[in-house]
Formats: sequence, structure tokens, C-alpha cells
Amino acid sequence: MRARLILATGTAMLLAGCATHGAAPSPGSAQPAEADTIAYETQPCFGACPVYTVSVSPDGQGTFTGKRFTAVSGERDFTVDRATYRHFSATLAPYRPAEGAATYRSGSANCGPAPTDMPSVDVTWTDSTGATASLHFYLGCRARNPHLAAALAAAPDLLPIATMIGRR
Repeated sequence: MRARLILATGTAMLLAGCATHGAAPSPGSAQPAEADTIAYETQPCFGACPVYTVSVSPDGQGTFTGKRFTAVSGERDFTVDRATYRHFSATLAPYRPAEGAATYRSGSANCGPAPTDMPSVDVTWTDSTGATASLHFYLGCRARNPHLAAALAAAPDLLPIATMIGRR
């Protein structure tokens, strides 16, 4: 009986590690690092796309910097609770490269031909030692990467910055 319990528990743990929670396979399949400061930065498009940077640390301290076409220009600080940080981190974690950088650009193997004049998003994870991992995603690549595009679109809504961004 005890051997069956141990075998069942081990099998359940192995299967739980395979769950994807609806996310597409990631560039690095890195796990969420609860000690990472995460910077999320939008890049300009041909038009009036909001351009801003937001960073948030595990202790809940965040900074929004409005650059162009945002409701707020310059830096504004905010705070979030631990659960909000974890949700934000977990939303982006499946796409965090295991090391180095992952890049999605028009014409690349992970994107293919894409419409032009779209904005892009850069996400940088910095751990407590200063080591970084980064993701550059051109939003024209969304057709081949819908899960990644959806996660990047949803992430800012998890933070209290909507009024700072303004109309999108």
C-alpha cells in the first residue's frame, strides 16, 4: 500500500511539472523567479502608440515612465501587493529566455513576414545578482505567436498603470 502511495505521488508530481496552463511553448521555458525585477518597455510605432517603461520589483515597488502618447509624462511611482507582483511575473514567465535574449522580428524564423509599422515590447528580467534575461517582441509577429502576444498585451493591465498610459 505504501509503495503504491509513493508511486502515485511521484507520478502526480511528474505530471504536474508538464502542465502548461494554456501557454504556448516558450523560448527558454524558465520558471518564474520571485526575486526578479521586471522591466516592460513599449517601443514607438508609425502613429500614436503609447511609449512607456514600467518596472516592478518583488517588494512591490514600481515606476512608470511615460515617454510619448501617454496620459502621464515622466516618472510616477506606485506600489503593488505580493499577489499582484506574482501574477504579473507569472504572466510573463513562460516567455523568459533561460539565458540571454530572445528576439522576434519580422522576417526571422520565429516570426516570418509581418506587417510593418507596428510597435514592439521589450521585457527584461534582472535577478538579485544583476544577471538579466530579455525578450524583444515585434507585435507584427503576433500571427505566429498568439500566446506570447496575448501575454504581453495583458501584462500591463495587471499593474495599476492604466490611467498613466491613457487611451491605447
